[in-house]
Amino acid sequence: MNIVTLENLTEKLKYAPSPILEKIWEYADALLEKSSSNFVLSDEQKKHLKKQNNVPLEDCTDANAVYKQLVEKHEL
Repeated sequence: MNIVTLENLTEKLKYAPSPILEKIWEYADALLEKSSSNFVLSDEQKKHLKKQNNVPLEDCTDANAVYKQLVEKHEL
């Protein structure tokens, strides 16, 4: 297996199309992000979401639970 260096990575991605580079950028952000974050919706965000799809908040899935499932399923 080759050792991954910034130079090797740059060379490999030199001619990659923008959509691929964007996905890689987002993936790198996700890997480097803190593993736990306490995200709370503001009242304005809750009103917007409720108006957007007209679903009661108690029927919505907790974002942390969804994130945990994604981490387990996709080994993020």
